[in-house]
Amino acid sequence: MSSEQLFKPFSLKSLNIKNRIVMAPMTRSFSPNGVPTDDVAAYYSRRAAGQVGLILSEGTVIDRPSSSNDANVPHFYGEESLAGWKKVIDGVHAHGGSMGPQIWHMGVMANHHSGWTPSVPFEGPSEYNNPNLKNGRAMNEADIADSIQAYARAAADAKRLGFDCVELHGAHGYLIDQFFWDGTNNRTDRYGGKTLAERTRFAVDVIKEVRKQVGEDFTIILRLSQFKPSEYNFKLAKTPEEMESWLLPLSEAGVDIFHCSQRRFWEPEFEGSDLNFAGWAKKITGKATITVGSVGLTGEFLAAFAGESSQPSSLDELLRRFDRGDFDLVGVGRPLLADPHWVEKIKENRSEELVGFSKEALGVLL
Repeated sequence: MSSEQLFKPFSLKSLNIKNRIVMAPMTRSFSPNGVPTDDVAAYYSRRAAGQVGLILSEGTVIDRPSSSNDANVPHFYGEESLAGWKKVIDGVHAHGGSMGPQIWHMGVMANHHSGWTPSVPFEGPSEYNNPNLKNGRAMNEADIADSIQAYARAAADAKRLGFDCVELHGAHGYLIDQFFWDGTNNRTDRYGGKTLAERTRFAVDVIKEVRKQVGEDFTIILRLSQFKPSEYNFKLAKTPEEMESWLLPLSEAGVDIFHCSQRRFWEPEFEGSDLNFAGWAKKITGKATITVGSVGLTGEFLAAFAGESSQPSSLDELLRRFDRGDFDLVGVGRPLLADPHWVEKIKENRSEELVGFSKEALGVLL
């Protein structure tokens, strides 16, 4: 099948991109003390020069004392870190690219393998990272209110620095996702509840405050996942009806694009339909969606950390679903991490030049 349809422009509010390919966020940990370096700026500039439509940054944490478990993950607050991000976006724009930062709070985390820990305990809706790991403290309402403001300040700074959009990280067992999950949210106040719909309140309040700070015309993306890093087959929403009760409040709060994280994009979300997560999100909300999950490779991302390599694979099934209108944009992770020219090779049908992915690529800013 022809990949031509992936190279049509896409516009939504502040976002105007040359094609439908999105560089998915991938944690790199190359920002000492939270400050993005010139090497980080060059890394993103190479992807813009390589014709990526939209670059979403690695997760970059908000201004809370324990928002990160890694000293080398970038911050999106503080004069020095924001100056580093200004170099990043100016370099991306100089090469004709578009970019949004992924705004992040990790929530309650396991301690990092480096031994580094934040100055105060990890925080989340409860003490738990998952039902089997207690390693933090439950946030009080003042903590929650301050965190909401910290997300909004980061988004406002993204707009001020010249970024084209902002993405909120609400997936993969981090803070916003910890509020969604009854395995980590056992609260009895207004930020808890027996139903997934009730447990959306924290995310809804974050989105509303972000929208208030950035205005109606700035594009807000929200990344979500059904699975948990501790339970790959888990589903927050077990039926289409439950997914509707989850996504519609988020949509109404101000999300423009849902970034729907799966391990494998071709896997159906519910029985009786071959729609994937992004397909269901678009059907339910009517909003634009990004699909992601092992695009262009044989293996999946989580296995890469265990040393499993992946080889280039066909895009035919992706293109079939795209043509059907299941999603608007396509998130690509490891192929772009390993090869800044991946987009150009796909566009020019240079499939023989595509490279695989190995764990070693995680250790360098290629």
